[in-house]
Amino acid sequence: MVFENKMLMNGEPDDEEEEAPAEEEEEEEEEDMVDPLETIRAKCEASEHCAHTRERLEACTARVGSRSHTEEECTEELFDFLHARDHCVAHKLFHNVK
Repeated sequence: MVFENKMLMNGEPDDEEEEAPAEEEEEEEEEDMVDPLETIRAKCEASEHCAHTRERLEACTARVGSRSHTEEECTEELFDFLHARDHCVAHKLFHNVK
């Protein structure tokens, strides 16, 4: 967008200085936006729907972390947790999208 402004202005310095604060305001507005997906994911992770799979994942992570030499991974538990969380999110996400 900045490139387009320069092309249209033909490099007039007075006009570029005036538009610089407007660009900063746009960046500040973008920072205030919150992704509804992240918010819903956090709520679903804390819900009872995901509690069992989250507990299994945390137990596996603790078990694997306590051993120095192990071939065990928590991939299955992670996928189960992500599946449960995404199932919860799928039912709530599109009700919040305008």
